Amino acid sequence: MSVTLVLGAQWGDEGKGKIVDILSKESDIVARYQGGANAGHTVVFEGKKLVLHLIPSGIFNPNSICVIGNGVVVDPYALIEEKNLLQSLDIEIKGRLQISNRAHLILPYHKLLDKVSEECTAKSIGTTGRGIGPAYVDKFARCGIRTGEIYNMQNLKNKIEDNFKNKIDIINFIYHKKIEIDVEKEISEYLSAIAEIKEYISDTTSFLNKSIRDGKNILAEGAQGTLLDVDHGTYPFVTSSNPTSGGACTGLGIPPTSIQNIIGVTKAYTTRVGNGPFPTELKNKIGEKIRDNGAEFGATTGRPRRCGWLDLVALKYSVMINGIKNIAITKIDVLSDLDEIYVCTEYEINGYRNSEFPSDTSVLDQTKPIYRIFKGWKRKLNSIDKFEDLPKEVIEYVKYIEEFVECPIKIISTGPDRLNTIIL
Repeated sequence: MSVTLVLGAQWGDEGKGKIVDILSKESDIVARYQGGANAGHTVVFEGKKLVLHLIPSGIFNPNSICVIGNGVVVDPYALIEEKNLLQSLDIEIKGRLQISNRAHLILPYHKLLDKVSEECTAKSIGTTGRGIGPAYVDKFARCGIRTGEIYNMQNLKNKIEDNFKNKIDIINFIYHKKIEIDVEKEISEYLSAIAEIKEYISDTTSFLNKSIRDGKNILAEGAQGTLLDVDHGTYPFVTSSNPTSGGACTGLGIPPTSIQNIIGVTKAYTTRVGNGPFPTELKNKIGEKIRDNGAEFGATTGRPRRCGWLDLVALKYSVMINGIKNIAITKIDVLSDLDEIYVCTEYEINGYRNSEFPSDTSVLDQTKPIYRIFKGWKRKLNSIDKFEDLPKEVIEYVKYIEEFVECPIKIISTGPDRLNTIIL
């Protein structure tokens, strides 16, 4: 029995897709436990850069079965688009993809609500507009629609029609927006899309628990990152689910005792998409240089990511609340041409030094980072495959991070390709 969990230790976009792709070689099953098509996991496959939003990155390993768990909100249109992309690359999907019959569906009215809400809110969260938040709202308001309801199409259609009417009323009367939309056409197209993914829907909870009993190697992957967790992140500038380790159990229906290892993925610097506090953000030429070197543009939206120095206060917090046992550090190569590299080791709040990550975002927004400065290594790293062959400045940087957060670094990514990886 072995369940390994891979999650983001920052604000998402840490490079989890590549890490999952590498680890999936030893995995019988790769399972996604939360989020929706607002996440983008980028993988370089046979020299091509591919972005997956719903299907786990393990799909590139022909021996892995991929599971979309009950904690995920599923957009049928996005799923079909990914399915078609993978099939065009001769990657087999049939018999290898399972979608939980308890997963909630994203419907067209969720995307409408998402867009209108962002337009009408005084302080925008900066969502992707993919309907993720409204779908989770319906889930917890107990008026959502689950994939398992597809087996009674007439009831499903009636429920969608009722919900559509209610959502349009909300948009009209609360947001004072007049929506012109052909509801019947939207529903007809949506039901066709649902029918196309019907063959993949199953009881994944039973499947996963049986697989655990049978001693299968299972890799569970999260979307977004710890600091976007709806409970433990920089609320309200967060996602609508739990990317933290606890979300894996509720999002897949597996017991906590089944998880043997938790790997936290962090960049060698920090990025964030959307609004919200970001203490180490660099609004200068160095920030722009990191963005350009790292191609830091959202995999889902294309938005430029905000870039800054590595925040070790936040990373240590992430290690603590997730129970991270090993760290994978990515994009260390992006820093290779910098003369000096900074890491945040403390916050200054109201004139006092603080080593704890504050829960109040208004406080976090006013913090002043206190830095330790490292000498840059000024050398390309992507051809190095042994830790001891790395420049001494890189080794010093990595060892300092390990000691500070009290967690070993086991994987170092020195470039986008699978081969640009050092495993300790």
